[in-house]
Amino acid sequence: MIDQIVKSITDPSFLIAMVVASAVFVTVFTALPALGGNPLKSRMKSVALERDELRAKQRARLAAEADRRRKGLREEQSIGMRNIVDRLDLRRALADENTVAKLKVAGFRGQNPLTKFLFFRLILPFVGFALGLVYIFLLGGLPEQPLVVKIFVCILLAYGGFYAPIVYVSNRATKRKESIQRAWPDALDLMLICVESGMSVEAAFRRVADEIGAQSVDLAEEFVLTNAELSFLQERKQAYENLAARTGLDSVKSVAQALTQAERYGTPVAHALRVLSNESREMRMNEAEKKAAALPPKLTVPMILFFLPVLFAVILGPAGIQVSERAIFAN
Repeated sequence: MIDQIVKSITDPSFLIAMVVASAVFVTVFTALPALGGNPLKSRMKSVALERDELRAKQRARLAAEADRRRKGLREEQSIGMRNIVDRLDLRRALADENTVAKLKVAGFRGQNPLTKFLFFRLILPFVGFALGLVYIFLLGGLPEQPLVVKIFVCILLAYGGFYAPIVYVSNRATKRKESIQRAWPDALDLMLICVESGMSVEAAFRRVADEIGAQSVDLAEEFVLTNAELSFLQERKQAYENLAARTGLDSVKSVAQALTQAERYGTPVAHALRVLSNESREMRMNEAEKKAAALPPKLTVPMILFFLPVLFAVILGPAGIQVSERAIFAN
């Protein structure tokens, strides 16, 4: 049975048929896009529909936030968490200005996120320690390790629970910065168009917030907040500084300083926005070039593991087939 299978596989007619079938498949697969016509119209139509849907959702969300802000509604804090944090005075022990700034950069504003952050920093160490005790002493984990190592593992879990909220906030802040950074040059271009068309800075912020929501919800939210602060703050400089502080990006700080100087000295805002937009695009292009330059070292190991074995199989495959054929004929 095995000899028949090997003979059928090594039959030249069978190999020729497989090669021809593979060539026909590759040819058909390659020619399908050309036979299907120009997919640009269908792609643009789908993108336009998706963009309109995302824009509608973003406008509905922003309208709901504006209504909630006008009505004076605030996020209700958990009474139990707030009482524990206030009694233990965790704000003085575990929070400072840097903690509040990191929470703002991560998108957590107000007292309720700070209360939850301090509460979880208090509770998670005990939870981690308790889970370690249950796993080691009740479920029989690490049976071959001495008692000192087991206790050290429990303490290590408690230590990880203490710093888990910080890691979570840092990850959220990093992702939020990346989202804002990607959409920031396009937002500056839109703002430049709005300003050159005669709109005020407040109206430009509002208009750009409606348009940029399909690309970055975080940036649209920041523009809405900046627009609100420009309306009720006594100094417009404070609104721009708050925008830079909430985002934590150098490019946003540069734009905030340019807008402040433009209002103080009466310089054209459009010229400053045009220069800063070009700089932001150059920075984004430099980041893309850095990532592209880092690809060859990263692709070395995958090529060694996956590409070279296939290459050796393709090169040595015909030789192996010839050897097997000679062995069959010799028998």
